[in-house]
Amino acid sequence: MPTAGGKIIKWETEEAIRKDWLEALPYAGKPQLVSYETEEFSAVCPFSGLPDFGRLTIRYVPGERLVELKSLKYYIVSFRPVGIYQENATIRIYDDLWKLLSPRYLKVSLEYNPRGGITALCEKSSGSEDTLREILYPSKKT
Repeated sequence: MPTAGGKIIKWETEEAIRKDWLEALPYAGKPQLVSYETEEFSAVCPFSGLPDFGRLTIRYVPGERLVELKSLKYYIVSFRPVGIYQENATIRIYDDLWKLLSPRYLKVSLEYNPRGGITALCEKSSGSEDTLREILYPSKKT
């Protein structure tokens, strides 16, 4: 007889996410699109207590700061023991990076591994692809 049904593994609350580990570096370059991607994102579903795994993509046009990559990796890993819904994880990462960087454009996408045959994609951005194009390739006013 199976005994796994109804089991819940304890997890941490969102307070365990280590926003304080994020660090920024100065940036004085021209506008460019910076992208980071990892397939190693994981957090805990607070409904089932089981881990969620997914691909995290961060795209941004820096203002005066870049995110330091080692600090970003540690920050991402800090989600692993945290019970957070998929949609809330996307918003949390977006908000933390927006506060740290004040970028000209930011888009955070989390595509989770299928669950029950359904793949979830959660996204938040500061503007449309048209906004991004205008930042990178400003139209000349006559």
